[in-house]
Amino acid sequence: MPLFASSQDLEYAKSIVKMLASPELKGRGYVLGGDKIAAEFIGDEFRKIGLTSFKKSYFQKFTTSVNSFPSKMSLMIDGQSLIPGEDFLIEAGSPRITGKFETVQLEIQTIFDRDELSRQLRNASGKFLVVPTYNKPDYSKEQQIQITELINFLKYHPQNPASGTVILTKDKLTWSGSTVLHSKPTFTVNDSTLNEIKNISVDVENKFYEKYKSQNVIGFIEGSNSDSLVVLVAHYDHLGMMGSETVFPGANDNASGVAMLLNLAKYYQSNKPKYNTVFIAFGGEEIGLVGAKHFVENSFYDLKKIKFLINFDISGTGDDGIQVVNGSVYKDEFDRLSQINEEQQLLKQVKIRGEACNSDHCVFHMKQVPCFFIYTLGGIQAYHDIYDKAETLPLTEFLDYFRLMTEFIDGF
Repeated sequence: MPLFASSQDLEYAKSIVKMLASPELKGRGYVLGGDKIAAEFIGDEFRKIGLTSFKKSYFQKFTTSVNSFPSKMSLMIDGQSLIPGEDFLIEAGSPRITGKFETVQLEIQTIFDRDELSRQLRNASGKFLVVPTYNKPDYSKEQQIQITELINFLKYHPQNPASGTVILTKDKLTWSGSTVLHSKPTFTVNDSTLNEIKNISVDVENKFYEKYKSQNVIGFIEGSNSDSLVVLVAHYDHLGMMGSETVFPGANDNASGVAMLLNLAKYYQSNKPKYNTVFIAFGGEEIGLVGAKHFVENSFYDLKKIKFLINFDISGTGDDGIQVVNGSVYKDEFDRLSQINEEQQLLKQVKIRGEACNSDHCVFHMKQVPCFFIYTLGGIQAYHDIYDKAETLPLTEFLDYFRLMTEFIDGF
C-alpha cells in the first residue's frame, strides 16, 4: 500500500471538500469572486505541499465572458412564491427582468400545427409563454425533435415575441453556466404543485461580464526523469449562486476531484515520481472548458512531452466503481489499470468508455495527448443542483481509488 494511503488522508480529503463546498466560497462561480477565493485556497495548499511554480506564481490568468445572478431572484406564479433551486431554475444566459405578466398556455399538440403555433406565438407578445410537461415516449422521434427545436427557439432566439418562457417539468432540476447573454429569460419550473398558470411575477437581476478575470492553478514536482511529463488535473470551479441566497456547493462536482488532486500532490511530494508531475486545477470548466482551452493555447510546457494525463472529475462516491472515458482509445493503459484493480481487489469495477468531450481532458485529447477522464459511479445522485453538499458526500471508495491511481501512475 502506498505510504500515503491512510485514514488521515481521508480526513484531509474531507477537509478540502468541506472548504471548497462551504457557503464562504459562493459555489466557486462568478458571484462575489467565489472562483478567486477557491483558487487562492488551492494555491495556498500547493505552497504548503511544496509544489514548484512554473513562473513566479501558481496562477495562470485568463478572461472569459460569463453571465451571473448576484442579487434578486424571485419568481411568483399565481401568487405562490417559488424557491430558487428547489422549485425553479433560471436559464443561465437569461437577462434581468422585473414585472407581472399574463400567460399564454401552449399545448404540445400545437407545436405540430405550424399555423396555430404561429398564432399563439403572436398572441404571446408582452406575455409569458408556458410550455407544459410532456412525456417523451408519447411522441415520435421526429415530434421530439420539433418540441426541442421550439424550446430552443423560445430560450435563445431574439425573435421570440414573448417577454419570457416558463417550461414545466417533472425531471430533476439541474443548472448550468453561460458565457452568452440571451434576449429573453427562461425559467424551468417543477410542476408538482402547479395547475393552470394565469399570472407570473418576476424580479431578477443579472450581471454580465464581457471579460471576467479568472485563473488556473498550476504547480509541479520534479521527477527522476525530466524528459516526459505526467499531468494530473481537476477543475475547481462550479456553478456559483442563483441570486443572493441560493448556492450550488459542488461537493462531488468537483471539490472531490480537487481533493484527489491535492492528495496525489502530497503523496508525490513524499514519494518522488519517476517523471516530472504537473498538477493543474482548472477554472472555467463549467462554462465550456475555458481554463483548459486557455492552457492548451498558452501551455507552460511542450504538450508532446506529456506521457499521460488523467482528469479527475466527480471523485466522491465509487460504490459501483469508476468509469474511464477514453478507455477504449488507450486500451493498453486501460487494461493495465483494470488489471491492477483486479489483482488488488480495490474497486467494484473499472468500466470502459469511449471518447466523450465532457470535461477538461477533451482539449488535450484533441491535441493527441494520451489521456483518461475518470469519474466515480454509484452513491448519491446530486449533480448540478443545490443538494451536492459536503455533508452528504460519502467519499465511499476514496482511499481505494487513490491507491489504484498511485499504482497506475507509478507504472508509467
